[in-house]
Amino acid sequence: MSTHRSRIHPNYKTCYRVTNWPEYDRGLVQRGSLTFWIAPEALDAWKPAPSGKRGGQRRYSDFAIRTAHVLRLRFGLTLRETEGFVRSLFELMGLELEVPDHTTLSRRLRELDIPLPAKARRAPLHLVLDSTGLSIFGEGQWAQAKHGKRGKRGSRKLHLGVSDSGETLAQVVTDASVDDALVGVRIVDHVQGELASVTADGAYDTHEFYDAARTRKADVIVPPISSAIPDERKRPRNPERDAAVRLVEAIGRREWKRTSGYGRQGAAENAFFRFKTMVGPALRSRDDDNRQAEARVGCVMLNRMREIAWPESVAIPA
Repeated sequence: MSTHRSRIHPNYKTCYRVTNWPEYDRGLVQRGSLTFWIAPEALDAWKPAPSGKRGGQRRYSDFAIRTAHVLRLRFGLTLRETEGFVRSLFELMGLELEVPDHTTLSRRLRELDIPLPAKARRAPLHLVLDSTGLSIFGEGQWAQAKHGKRGKRGSRKLHLGVSDSGETLAQVVTDASVDDALVGVRIVDHVQGELASVTADGAYDTHEFYDAARTRKADVIVPPISSAIPDERKRPRNPERDAAVRLVEAIGRREWKRTSGYGRQGAAENAFFRFKTMVGPALRSRDDDNRQAEARVGCVMLNRMREIAWPESVAIPA
C-alpha cells in the first residue's frame, strides 16, 4: 500500500449535522405528494378567462399547461403518459376538468411565459454561474434506434445562475459550442437585485465578463487561466483581474480558492446534480424552443422543491 499523501486534497473530511431534521424530513415526504404539485390555485385557474378577442378561445390556461409539464418532469413521464396521468388524477379527485392532449402540451410549451420568481432579499446577492451538458434525442439517436446505424450524439448546454444558497435565478439553454463567458454576461445583466459578488470557473475569465460584473458593482471571483499575466500598462483594462493574477502567483491557486470565497462554486455544482437527478440528464423535447421551456420548467420545479425541503446544516468540530 502506498504511503504517498495527496498534495491537493486535505487528509480530512468535514462532517455536517442537519439542525432542522424534522422539518426537512416532512418536506422530503411532501415532495412526492400529488396534492402538493396540483395546488387548489392551479385547479381554479385551469380554464382561462375569455380573451375578449374574436375567434376560438383557449380551453386551457398557461397555468394548466405548466402544471402538466411539472408533473411530466417530476415523475418522468412522456407526453402521452402525462395526458393519461392527469386524466386519472382528475377522475380520482372527482373533478370534471378537461385535460389537454399530448399534442397541445407539446405545442403550448414553447409559448409559455415561465418566470423564475426570486425571494426578496435585504442583503446583496452572491451569484454563482456554471454550465453543464445535457443530451438530446436527435437525428443520431433516431438513426441508431431505427436502422441500427451509428449516429452522432447531440447535446445542448444548460447555463445556470444560482444564489449561494442554491436558488436558481437564471437559466439559458444553448448549443454546446457557445462560449460560457458570453452567456455569463447575459445572466449577470439579467439577474435582478444588488449583487455582492459573481463567482464562476476559469471559463469565465474574460474582459467582457469582468466588465459586466463591474457594471453591477460586484466583486469577481474567477480563477485566472494558467497562462494569465498582469497588464503592465498605466491604465489596465481590468485592475481586479490583474490583482487576482498577482495574488495567485504570490500564494498559489489552492490558497487563493480557499481565501477568496471560490467555494461558493459548489452551489452551482449541487444545482446541476439536483437537476440531472430529479429532472434527468437529457432534454426530451425535439424543438429548441421547447427545450428551453422544458429546462425552465425543471428549474421552477427544483426551486419549489427547495422551498419545502432544504437542510440547514452546521459543521461538526473535529
